[in-house]
Amino acid sequence: MEKVTFTDQTGEKLEMFVLEKTKLSGNDYLLVCDQPEGDAQALILKDVTSLVAKDGTAVKEASYSIVSDDEELSAVATLFESLLDDVSFTMEEDE
Repeated sequence: MEKVTFTDQTGEKLEMFVLEKTKLSGNDYLLVCDQPEGDAQALILKDVTSLVAKDGTAVKEASYSIVSDDEELSAVATLFESLLDDVSFTMEEDE
């Protein structure tokens, strides 16, 4: 299982494990979790990569956003559940 390090908007680093990658409606998604096995906190991330100007050159800078739209989240979660036999999701509500 691939381990990746994300940097949030405040510069804090977060290590996550990539369980699966998929594409839906032309968008790329990652299913990541905080532990490689067992019950874990998971996030579905949408690839929002764009070109960024660096030193006068356009450079592709990988960027991911947490999927928060309920309809999009439900559709992508259902797709990941069908791809992975041993994965099921329990959604947590925001407080």
